[in-house]
Amino acid sequence: MTPGAAAEPAADGAADGAAASTGRAAQPGVIVAALVLTAALLGTAVRAGGLGMTAPVLLGAAAGWALHGSGFGFASAWRALARDRRGEGVRAQILLIGLISAVAFPLIAWGEALGLPARGVVLPMGVASAIGAAMFGAGMQLGGGCASGTLYTVGGGSAKMGVTLAFFVAGSVLATAHWEVWAALPATRAGWSLVGGLGPLPAIAVMGAALAGAWALTRAVERGGGAPRPTPPETPPAALPAALPAAPPFTRRLRWRPVTGALALAAVGIGCFALLGRPWGVTWGFALWGAKAAQGLGIPAETWTYWQGWRGAALARPALADATSVMNLGIVAGALFSAGLAGRFAPTWRIPPRALAGAAAGGLLMGYGARLAYGCNIGAFLGGLTSGSLHGLWWLAWAVAGTWAGLRLRRALRLDPA
Repeated sequence: MTPGAAAEPAADGAADGAAASTGRAAQPGVIVAALVLTAALLGTAVRAGGLGMTAPVLLGAAAGWALHGSGFGFASAWRALARDRRGEGVRAQILLIGLISAVAFPLIAWGEALGLPARGVVLPMGVASAIGAAMFGAGMQLGGGCASGTLYTVGGGSAKMGVTLAFFVAGSVLATAHWEVWAALPATRAGWSLVGGLGPLPAIAVMGAALAGAWALTRAVERGGGAPRPTPPETPPAALPAALPAAPPFTRRLRWRPVTGALALAAVGIGCFALLGRPWGVTWGFALWGAKAAQGLGIPAETWTYWQGWRGAALARPALADATSVMNLGIVAGALFSAGLAGRFAPTWRIPPRALAGAAAGGLLMGYGARLAYGCNIGAFLGGLTSGSLHGLWWLAWAVAGTWAGLRLRRALRLDPA
């Protein structure tokens, strides 16, 4: 393994949560810091945007805890299936999509009558979104994480993923500066929704059949190439802090796995539909942060085509009055809590040059691509599919193509540990 990277948390979804049973003691100072950060975020967000900001703070904190605790990753799961023929992570994603869809589809159709109005995100498909999804797929593999993965690993103490996040934000706002060029490329006039086209119950049946087929495909991939490659060790024993005291019983009982992570994250995704009235999203917040930073540097982002209409109104408000921004910060706080609970908050500031370059390039590609593709693995893929929208499948197809290219770039640039 590259020197200086050993003590970092898994950047893209290796099983961070497995550490709960390794005998590491909880870190009370980190836990207290996480709780203080969450309380400060909650108070500031409520002052900026009203009591409605309570839900995104708590949902974000829950998501960060579950993401970090279970090591739930999109980039790493796809890489594990394609490179190592291990499909557990992808099957956890399939379970996540199915559970959210089973509740979200009826909410989209009937939620208003139940007092829980919810809307799906149904978007067109075109050249720009295809290019953007492919860029995002490649960026995930170069940067070592996806959108949600970047946030939770930053909360877990990864300095390298902090670099990825900074360039993710930069790429996001850069794409908005070129928006009129990409918006002029061919695309369908509108999207198509399973829920709108078939009704919620038939849509659930169709989605269930498709997910069952995907599940079977992962099993076939595992069987098709011989024995799966063993999971590489996340952290060499020599890199761990010495003389760790025994973990208390309540820590040892926290046995996260990708499946339990999927269950917890399904509750978050359903909560977004029920409490926020829309699917979970991440990267809109990054574009907003980048535009506000540009304004702070004297760059008139508010004059760009992208930042007109409702987006301009959002840009004029405080960032903590935006639910996506607040939820993103909640993810960081929740991951910090999880890292402290499992005794895994041990950041390192030494980043090898090759890893640093990969983090920067991956962040830029993900940020720029996410804007073109209407979002990331959360907003476009998970949010699209759980809205019943075909643009979620469109995003997936092109992101898989980008992932294939990104895996080869990882090997060429020697970004994988030896």
